[in-house]
Amino acid sequence: QKYLNKISGPLLDRIDLHVEVTPVPFSELSKAENSEPSAAIRDRVIAAREIQAERYKDVDGIYANAQMSSKQLKEICVISQAGQTLLKAAMDKLNLSARAYDRILKVSRTIADLAQSPDIKVEHLAEAIQYRSLDREGWAG
Repeated sequence: QKYLNKISGPLLDRIDLHVEVTPVPFSELSKAENSEPSAAIRDRVIAAREIQAERYKDVDGIYANAQMSSKQLKEICVISQAGQTLLKAAMDKLNLSARAYDRILKVSRTIADLAQSPDIKVEHLAEAIQYRSLDREGWAG
């Protein structure tokens, strides 16, 4: 917490994903549980990158969602009324900045691309909001 307090809010705003990684107990590590194979994850990432390459093929210098402009954000990251409600609640509760809002939309578009979804769904937004853990009060405390 002491270290985190030294990092300025504007710097944190420029980081797309904030995830607290806690130690995993041995009992969890040793479980014989089926998980998604790395090859399947790689295939999903390649497919998402292809979706983005197609999306930005006519735009010079942009090849990924993270690079889109504010104008493109409004055109590409259209969300439903339910999504707007969720994002507004998160913005209010977490006291997020306009920059964090943009980052959440870009990350949610990428999550939707990974799911090969043409639309950003509420669950994509919810996941993207979860990746802003350093914005939450009391993080690591």
